[in-house]
Amino acid sequence: MDRKSEASMAGDGETAAHTTEDAPQTFGDKVKQELKEWGATLAVFVPLFLLFSGLVYEQRVIPSESMVPTLQVGDRVAVAKFAYGYDRYSLPFSMGRYIPLPKGRIFARAPSRGDIVVFEHPHAGKVMIKRVVGLPGDQIQMIGGQFILNGKPIEAEYERTVRYVPHRTNWIVTAHEWRETALEDGKSWDTYRQEQGDRGDDTVLFVVPAGHLFMMGDNRDNSLDSRFLSGHCPPVDGVVSEAGCPLSVDPKDASIGFVPMDHLMGRADTVLMTFHKCKLLDGAECRKRVWKGL
Repeated sequence: MDRKSEASMAGDGETAAHTTEDAPQTFGDKVKQELKEWGATLAVFVPLFLLFSGLVYEQRVIPSESMVPTLQVGDRVAVAKFAYGYDRYSLPFSMGRYIPLPKGRIFARAPSRGDIVVFEHPHAGKVMIKRVVGLPGDQIQMIGGQFILNGKPIEAEYERTVRYVPHRTNWIVTAHEWRETALEDGKSWDTYRQEQGDRGDDTVLFVVPAGHLFMMGDNRDNSLDSRFLSGHCPPVDGVVSEAGCPLSVDPKDASIGFVPMDHLMGRADTVLMTFHKCKLLDGAECRKRVWKGL
């Protein structure tokens, strides 16, 4: 075969290959290609997302009004997962409930009084958010709506009275806003108090056991928190100082009681965004929460 024929055959091969590569893709080919590219992207993105949300920050949405006025229903909160160390409750999507991991916490750090904490409900197995007001060894009591810490009322300054419409209701609530300051730590926070005489306004004495925390919601008359006995051991001579007793109520109806530190999932640091519309009446100004440290 002469060189001219070889060149001609080579040229025909190149033309055929070129024609095959440039042939238009069918719809099915395009779908397969897109799925392949998405699969490759997710194979990289999903592990990175899980690693980030498990070790650094994750987003949580506020489901109730227990932390009003600090947090509103629908607020998207950034939760620092590294704040108190890691254990099985630190896993994203609450996977720690289903994976048989050993107990214990690594890089453990204790919360500070006043921290807003995301944690696993000790009895009901759901995610909660409350404020830490009692540390191990603290004595906590409510008397006439006043928060008593280690035998002394914490500093409380009246700020204003507001009226608002609670989430998914059509009635109006009147709340008195107070600024509380824990003098031992110097941290302050706003609370709502409604009418005096609510069932959480007067309690027995609680002595926080080692390895546990006492939590309260800032919306004092709309928060099933550590003040209520349904999640605690029975009082002995008017004092509750132990944890881990069998409950006398359905766990779904129990308060959070004393919260074990190994149930902590992270610290709420700031509101990233919100779909909440201010519902204060009479022209009252809503407090800024978005991109403001909690």
